[in-house]
Amino acid sequence: MTLLKLSEIVLDWALSIALVLLCVSLILTIVRIWKGPTLPDRVLGLDVLTSSSIGFIAVIGIDTGFTLYVDIAIALGLVGFLATVSFARFILARGDTERSPVSERADEEVDLAVLSEEPHP
Repeated sequence: MTLLKLSEIVLDWALSIALVLLCVSLILTIVRIWKGPTLPDRVLGLDVLTSSSIGFIAVIGIDTGFTLYVDIAIALGLVGFLATVSFARFILARGDTERSPVSERADEEVDLAVLSEEPHP
């Protein structure tokens, strides 16, 4: 077995493993987007979905040898970045972060801190 043949085998296995892991990542991200529970969680899921798609396109580009896939991945990255910024501005304007479980926990901690304070004379 030559070194070239061995490198082809290793590359094929690495690409196959990468594609399987990226497919699992895409499926789990879609489940996260579906379940939510809040709009910021869904926006973050869309951002991860874009990143996973870029990785998927890059692996396909390496597997096929077409350099056009790199341009497609760059364009998708730019569109994904602009979409994330747009959604973030929308969330800030809408004020949907009040329904976030993190802010509910912070409100409970503030309520507990207020209840534990002694009244001043």
